[in-house]
Amino acid sequence: MRAGFVALLNASDGIEVVGEAGQGEEGVRLTKATKPDVVMMDVRMPVLNGIEATRRITNDPSCAGTRVVVLTTFGLDEYVFGALRAGATGFLLKDTPPEQLLQAIRVAADGEALLSPSITRRLIEAFPQSPEAPRRAALDLTERETDVLRLVARGLSNADIARQLQIGPATVKTYVSRLLTKLDVGTRVHLVIAAYESGLAG
Repeated sequence: MRAGFVALLNASDGIEVVGEAGQGEEGVRLTKATKPDVVMMDVRMPVLNGIEATRRITNDPSCAGTRVVVLTTFGLDEYVFGALRAGATGFLLKDTPPEQLLQAIRVAADGEALLSPSITRRLIEAFPQSPEAPRRAALDLTERETDVLRLVARGLSNADIARQLQIGPATVKTYVSRLLTKLDVGTRVHLVIAAYESGLAG
């Protein structure tokens, strides 16, 4: 499967595979050595699992420019919340169509976070029952910021949010950046988590 991903990525314009690893510790080492824009991380690997490998990468200042997108066969399982809290930029299923996988990599490289639509739906359904779902205080947001956060929590892209709220995509991006700062989180995925922790969504 890894060989298939490598072949797909190397054949795509603007994407170059700079390393591949079959276990977590090697993946962390290669990430520190090559400083890629995006790491595609498996969940279940020998020696060091993908959750801990993600945490080590995202906590390393030398890898600050690297985004980690987690690939899983299992959809929303016991690892998803751990991976998101470890700093993963997003989650994709391994059966994601090739064109969507390539788009996801480009989105992550541009600094946006993502979840596959099916993962987002399951996240929405499962979050209230998750043992890793602590509640946070009500959020101090403006009415428009609240509107944007609710739509982010539904898994909508900036373009979709712009169409729904009848504002420009650049304005949506400004609101998302403001929400990241206000809620003290690092990625769009964590905005989804914050929305559910606060009871704003769900």
